Amino acid sequence: MASSALSNLMLAIHEKKTSSVDLYRPLRNYITFTYSEREAQLLEDDLETLNQLRSDVERVPDPSPSARRDLLISYYKALCLVETRFPISPEKHHVNAVSFLWHDTFKQKQKATQQNIHLEKAAVLFNLAATYSQIGLGHDRTTVDGRRQASHAFIGAAGAFAYLRDNESTKASIGQSSTTVDVSVECVGMLERLMLAQAQECVFENTIAKGSTPGVCAKIARQVGIYYEEALAALIAPPLKDHFEKGWISHVQLKAALFYSEACYRYGMELHEKEEIAEEIARLRSGSSRLAEAKKSSRGAPAQLIEAMNKLEASISCNLDRAVKENDRVYLMRVPSPASLSPLPTFSMVKPMNMTEILDASKEKMFAILVPDSSAKALSRYTEMVDDVIRTQAERLQQASELTRVRLKEMDLPDSILAVDGHSTLPADLREDVEAVQISGGPASLEAELQQLRDLKRVNQELLVHTEELLQKEATEDTQFRSQFGTRWTRPQSSTLTKNLQDRLNRFAANLKQAGESDVKIERSVRENSALMSILDRRPIESAIPSLAKPMMSLDATEDAIVGTLKQSLRQLENLGAQRAGLEDMLKEMKRKDDILPKLMTITGSYEDMFRKEISKYDHICEDISQNIEVQEQLLRQIQVHLFYVFPCSFAPTYLFYVFPCSSASREKCYNQIQAAISKYREIKENVNEGLKFYVTLQDAITNVKQQCSDFVMTRSIQCREMIEDVQRQMSGLSFQDRRNSGPYPSVHQPTATSSPPPQETHNPSHPHPQAPYYRPPEQVSRPGYSMPPYGPPPPYQAPHGQAPHGQAPHGQAPQPYPPQAPQQQQPPYPSWQQGSYYDPQAQQPRPPYSAPNPYLHPPQPQPPHQGGGYYRH
Repeated sequence: MASSALSNLMLAIHEKKTSSVDLYRPLRNYITFTYSEREAQLLEDDLETLNQLRSDVERVPDPSPSARRDLLISYYKALCLVETRFPISPEKHHVNAVSFLWHDTFKQKQKATQQNIHLEKAAVLFNLAATYSQIGLGHDRTTVDGRRQASHAFIGAAGAFAYLRDNESTKASIGQSSTTVDVSVECVGMLERLMLAQAQECVFENTIAKGSTPGVCAKIARQVGIYYEEALAALIAPPLKDHFEKGWISHVQLKAALFYSEACYRYGMELHEKEEIAEEIARLRSGSSRLAEAKKSSRGAPAQLIEAMNKLEASISCNLDRAVKENDRVYLMRVPSPASLSPLPTFSMVKPMNMTEILDASKEKMFAILVPDSSAKALSRYTEMVDDVIRTQAERLQQASELTRVRLKEMDLPDSILAVDGHSTLPADLREDVEAVQISGGPASLEAELQQLRDLKRVNQELLVHTEELLQKEATEDTQFRSQFGTRWTRPQSSTLTKNLQDRLNRFAANLKQAGESDVKIERSVRENSALMSILDRRPIESAIPSLAKPMMSLDATEDAIVGTLKQSLRQLENLGAQRAGLEDMLKEMKRKDDILPKLMTITGSYEDMFRKEISKYDHICEDISQNIEVQEQLLRQIQVHLFYVFPCSFAPTYLFYVFPCSSASREKCYNQIQAAISKYREIKENVNEGLKFYVTLQDAITNVKQQCSDFVMTRSIQCREMIEDVQRQMSGLSFQDRRNSGPYPSVHQPTATSSPPPQETHNPSHPHPQAPYYRPPEQVSRPGYSMPPYGPPPPYQAPHGQAPHGQAPHGQAPQPYPPQAPQQQQPPYPSWQQGSYYDPQAQQPRPPYSAPNPYLHPPQPQPPHQGGGYYRH
């Protein structure tokens, strides 16, 4: 799509017009009446600034759209501050001397007058969006950077319209006798879609300029069309149906059709590369039909837009004719109906700009000393004080819990005490790993998975053998007939046609052999590590942890008393932890119920005094927290004293080792064994999964080759019968005169006028793949390159210096057909065999998926001593 052709075919919105309004005197009178003359004098500068902003908005727009945009943003923020301090309405004690009048931007004779600040805010937002659209239209969209800036401006316009729709449109129309259509929810929603369409259109033009793939271009173009279609749906429905000029509707309708057809054109290019000719034909026909229908209602549309549609229609027609010819001569596919086609894929690159931060007035200083909402501000300050108390106490509780956990771990508690009663537990992370292993089946399930590997390997071997037998049988028959008929049997030998197939089958066999060696290593690893992994089948897993033995010796006959005291202290610590959680919940619940707003509304004294009184409600909970932490410290000291009672200079685990041999050391050893078993199980499991994946993938690949071999054998069989009949006719002296002049198969090289067309082959329904014909017309129609669309940027794919763009000839040279054809050579008999997917003398077929590097096929790397390693991973 040539950018220059459409550089002026986007829309900008004009601003709404208004009448003069004096804000200074009514607002000053309200301040004097409601507050005092002193506040009115202090706010003189703010009132004059506000009045000047309104005067600037009233005058003719500034020459610079950017300056106009900044003015409208500043005035909107000022209106937000006015709204919270000056109630503008017809009521007696409100600002009732201010009325706002605004004209409809699309029908100037329609106007609305309201004593409502929401109409003023809605009109300012509308003008802000219009200014953004004018900024976008003003950028030079013949350059990449210009289109990027224009897209950003249109996104800003869409964001302003969306903000207007969500925040002010409804408020401006509630309870009012009149309002204009242009600020209605329906109208601003339509304009938002229109701005997004133009922003996405700029992105599409840049995408073409960057040389993106046809598939990407098709997705972006289709989203442009959808945005235009959404805008068109709103334009032709009430209340906008009769509100806009016909030129608007015609423009949007043509753009919607243009970009739908553009998407079909680009998507058709991608389909042609994939050789999906039938769907390409259907898509191109759908796009052409849409263009033809839209041109019927193009009266009054700009000439440039009509020209762009004509160029696109010509490009679609060219590609359609080529695809139809190729399908009729080569592919013979059934073209689906347009109704059966799935929707074109889309990709949106734009969204409305978030205007919340841009229009946020919370940091503005205007009318800062005028605080009619003093109670709300006081409540906010009190809430901050309460939050600070809760945050401080929550940090103390968290630190206390963490201190307890660390101190007990240092003393090997409570694991040592639990082991005395045979209630040992695993660490949480280790338990989760064991549970995951057991859920997946555990080591006991490995044998079944190994059997699956064996079965899959057997299936692949059988498929491979059967495929090789098909080719061998066909080759044997060809050899027999060649011996029988001698030089009359001019058909190419089977070995020359099946070389690639045989090479692929040989690679499959090698892969199967290597995979079998890997399977053997897996089975050996399972056998060697079965004893190690058997611990994972223990249920519950805690039964595998050794219990503490009875004391080997009694040091002072106080072991039982020490253990009992330790258990009691641990239970108390547990209770203190639960109490801390309850205290934190009490703080949050008290804050939720703490509502002092009624008191703030009636207070006449100092806020500080009331704050100190109210915040004291939280003191008793803070005291409970302090007491909880203090009791915890005492318990931890008592536990340490008990552990060091016998050996005051020794560490606690040392004491427990003398009293209870095989305590922490045996448990640590068990933990390490479980961890090692998990690691080995995961390693074997991963290798087995890789093997299963490999065999499934290989089976698909062999099945695919087997189908090709079956097609090859069937086609060779048909050719064999025809050739036998022809040879027999020659031997009986019944050949035609044209055959004596041009060889046994004139249809391959020189078809004559008397030659009858070749008989149609009967397709076997059991083989859905199209059969390669053995007859090819002598003249092949070259496939011309895709022509560039008429409305993209100047050539989107700039070729390097000295090279021509795709599908074009270099300067000074004749244009070449696409794709380029090899020089004419004498064709051997039955040249169609050199066009099948199984014949490639240069071995230029794409690598099959199963030949890609697969960790399952790699031999194992040597492992360091005492370290496990995967058999299929480097």
